[in-house]
Amino acid sequence: MATVIDPVCKMEVDPQTAPAKTVYKGQTYYFCAPGCKVAFEKDPEKYLKEMGEAEHQHSHAH
Repeated sequence: MATVIDPVCKMEVDPQTAPAKTVYKGQTYYFCAPGCKVAFEKDPEKYLKEMGEAEHQHSHAH
């Protein structure tokens, strides 16, 4: 199965073996460690915004 990116530390995580996961706004996020899950749950929008900017950085003109 394909890996997913931990939104906190940006590591690749296998959803089958991820030590932590959470559901936010209907989307499941997987984490490399429980600490990343805790950080995400404190401020999920911060990490999702960072992920979005990282993924789409090339397409935005400043």
